[in-house]
Amino acid sequence: MKLKLQYSFFIIILLISYSFYGQNISLYQQFNGRFDFVFIGNTLNLTENNNISGQPIPPCTINTASSATLNLNPNDSIEKAYLYWAGSGTGDFDVKLNNQSISAQRKFGLIQNQSGLPFFSAFADITALVQATGNGIYNFSDLDLTSIIYKYCPNATNFGGWAIVIVYKNNSLPLNQLNIYDGLQSVPDAIDITLNSLNVIDNKDAKIGFVAWEGDKNISVNESVRINGNTIGNPPLNPYNNAFNGTNSFTGATDLYNMDLDFYNIENNIKIGDTTAQIQLTSGQDFVMINTIVTKLNSQLPDATIAFDPKLECNSREIIANYQVSNLNSTNSLPAATPISIYANGILIQQTKTVASIAINDTENNSITLTIPSAIPTDFELKFVVDDDGTGTGIVAELNENNNTYSENITLPVSYILTPLENIVSCNLGTTKGIFDFSNYEEQIKVNPKDIVKFYPTMNDLENGTNTILNTSNYTAETTPKTIFVKVDNGVCFSTTSFLLTTNNCPPTIYNFVSANNDQKNDSFYIEGLRNVFLNFTLSIYNRWGTLIWEGDNNTPDWDGYANKGILLDHSGVPDGTYYYLLNLNDKDYPKPLAGYLYLIR
Repeated sequence: MKLKLQYSFFIIILLISYSFYGQNISLYQQFNGRFDFVFIGNTLNLTENNNISGQPIPPCTINTASSATLNLNPNDSIEKAYLYWAGSGTGDFDVKLNNQSISAQRKFGLIQNQSGLPFFSAFADITALVQATGNGIYNFSDLDLTSIIYKYCPNATNFGGWAIVIVYKNNSLPLNQLNIYDGLQSVPDAIDITLNSLNVIDNKDAKIGFVAWEGDKNISVNESVRINGNTIGNPPLNPYNNAFNGTNSFTGATDLYNMDLDFYNIENNIKIGDTTAQIQLTSGQDFVMINTIVTKLNSQLPDATIAFDPKLECNSREIIANYQVSNLNSTNSLPAATPISIYANGILIQQTKTVASIAINDTENNSITLTIPSAIPTDFELKFVVDDDGTGTGIVAELNENNNTYSENITLPVSYILTPLENIVSCNLGTTKGIFDFSNYEEQIKVNPKDIVKFYPTMNDLENGTNTILNTSNYTAETTPKTIFVKVDNGVCFSTTSFLLTTNNCPPTIYNFVSANNDQKNDSFYIEGLRNVFLNFTLSIYNRWGTLIWEGDNNTPDWDGYANKGILLDHSGVPDGTYYYLLNLNDKDYPKPLAGYLYLIR
């Protein structure tokens, strides 16, 4: 009971994890041009894994390595090479090819309905390796399934194998469309696969290839492959009732045990104008897994695409658009005078057309000046559509009719109407000098968070981008009033404004302690914010009996404990004690004199 529970739990976990793999066969890559394909690969099985009644069960053994040979023609140029490997179990995703380590870039998996056993396949793009190696022997190794196949041998589903799908180019080939589809789907009893993204212009030499796993040559119960309802085969190698029978159509090999690398001519099974093909596989007994399907169809068509780069000007509804029409991934030239329609918010605003015929894999660059109608808001979608006569209708048959559009969201740049900034007043530090903090003005003046705000001491500096004010929290103006100029730049447009720095005479601060002992500390009667601020002030000092002993103004030094009035006209030092001061600022804002006591020590 315990073992049964553990095994059930194991299967549940596998089902959950495998549900994350993409199983359905779907388009992986498309090539348009003078391309064809070939498969190479080999099995790891030593013999057929069947256990058909009356035949002995083969030994439950499997190799971990095998080889295959690539033999392209001298003028064949390798475009792409994809390695697929597969086997029984949940997966071995690190292998080697020609002793180079390969790790799976994509993984597939499924559970066989009848047995509940898991199977896997893996994919890696090995183009660089195959291009560097070229023709020769390819040794595949390190796919080690020896520890798990004992569960599969009684079920005759023990297998392992590998294949390389090679796309090559040759200038002598016709212009073809080559599609590679992959996934992992299985029979029995039947599966239906729809191949999309086809474009059949001529069905001459049309062919289809399959990379399939686990087929048996001795099992052919209701086994068939149909294309668009027509059964296909390649007898005697691939009979109509046993297509997946351990063969390689490219080499004629019949000992590719439990895997197939086959292709079929389908000229009479696909029609000109087809964009899809229906594949149906049936099997009444044989367990077959389809991993990869490759189609080659003659298809001589252009494929127009377009892109543009808008150049915007400040306060203008004109846009200079540099645009590029391309004919990439195509099999024929794009004719001259292919129409181009230009829309703003879905409204046709202008039309143009290509100048010359655009060759395969070539582009044409041009420029157009657009005038955006006033009815279109400043924020809108600008869209270019190639092969559009202005009604949404194309005049050129293309490989892909769904890639003719390119659009961008446009914001026409306009100068801001800026919110006025308040003037700033600071205390006069002397001769109208002041220190100012306008650091909060940067965020205050922005219209959009990405705007760049800069401050300048003159308009000439703003225009030339020189002498930018960096210390906006502690800016010193040597004289006031002073105008500060502001530039707000949104990347295309900029706006300017200004504000005024002024000073006023703040109340002076009186330090009423004098130690006239020449120790450089409080040696004189210092009044902060007085000199060069209140230019007409007068200061009088009296002793305790009310006798005037000193008098000064903006042109005399600070009082240092010596008399210049009364009986001590010889500038004699006065004794320690308490003295009385009277400060007349002679300023309209301070009509009353400031009076108080000060203390002198020596």
